[in-house]
Amino acid sequence: MEKNRKTHYNGIGDIAKKISKKGEKTMLEKMKEIIAEQLSVEEDIVTESSSFKEDLGADSLDLFELVMALEDEYSIEIPSDDLQNLLTVGDVMNYLKDKGVEA
Repeated sequence: MEKNRKTHYNGIGDIAKKISKKGEKTMLEKMKEIIAEQLSVEEDIVTESSSFKEDLGADSLDLFELVMALEDEYSIEIPSDDLQNLLTVGDVMNYLKDKGVEA
């Protein structure tokens, strides 16, 4: 056993990084993959503040297909009444978290 060896974490951020390095993806990482695939955009341009229509160029059909993909991925149903409030990637992430969905 090493005498001077210290394990130091700078809070939850370090722990989250270690977890994600082990193959578990964060919700944002999963969302980026799904959105990039559904909207044919690069993952790098997808952020929490990205607007589906203005920033990512999604039309109504794109959004419909995206919602279907999200419902499949997270095993939930997103009622059409809720869709009008889901304008950004962050809106969707918060919505999913409010519904009890984790990464």
